Amino acid sequence: REEARESFKQEALASWAAYQETGRHLTGQEVRIWLNTWGTDDEKAVPECHE
Repeated sequence: REEARESFKQEALASWAAYQETGRHLTGQEVRIWLNTWGTDDEKAVPECHE
């Protein structure tokens, strides 16, 4: 459990560093819209990050 927590923390820190360097991101709304298509006949691909 501790290893999983540390792995999650490291991934979050790497994601934050990438965002700070590039400004590329997805909004919460974009992610929710995408996730709502999972398992449907209209399932969408992962949205592209943007500035």
